[in-house]
Amino acid sequence: MQNQSLAQAVGPNFSIAAMQQAQMHALQVLQQLATQLQPGMTEHQACALAQQLLQQAGAEQHWHPPIVRFGRNTAKIYSEVSDATVRLQAEDIFFVDIGPVFAGHEADVGATFCLGHNPEQHRVQQAVHQVFEQVAMHWRQTGCSGEALYQFAADAAARYGMQLNHQIKGHRVGDFPHKLYASGQLGSCDGEVRSGIWVLEIQLLDPATGFGGFVEQVLF
Repeated sequence: MQNQSLAQAVGPNFSIAAMQQAQMHALQVLQQLATQLQPGMTEHQACALAQQLLQQAGAEQHWHPPIVRFGRNTAKIYSEVSDATVRLQAEDIFFVDIGPVFAGHEADVGATFCLGHNPEQHRVQQAVHQVFEQVAMHWRQTGCSGEALYQFAADAAARYGMQLNHQIKGHRVGDFPHKLYASGQLGSCDGEVRSGIWVLEIQLLDPATGFGGFVEQVLF
């Protein structure tokens, strides 16, 4: 269990409004990037494009580097090494995770996208986004702990025939760098989950196809 007063700490420059603005900027770049990814690209090329777009958008730095996963690599978590031979296909599923800093505040956004009309891939994409929305809404309605939130997430994933990746359980953000003040997993919080400083991460695996999906945003 985490010491809740320490887990919820922020720096002297922290602002909810600035966090919301940073998230908005990051989401705009995320959508822009997704529309510019083309079949044949490597994940390395996609990450380079993400860096370029974030720089153009005014990101001061990255508190974590961009992460892009194509096809079968979508089953991997952020710390796993991708198969570098995988390229984006005309019919494919992919996800993007970016962590830029705007106005001294750490955004963190991720989403899953599909190219083409493969029904199985679209099913995974829709499931992960729907589970994320259900979990976020459950937090807003109940104010439950992070531990309870991820149990709810596992149950929600199962209703879609998906498996929740229990290695991915959310984390802290704040005014950069948040780790000077606090860190930790959302899924380990057994008390209040304070608005604007915790990232909800949902990563699912479809056991039928081996494809995964990922969504994350700061909880407000």
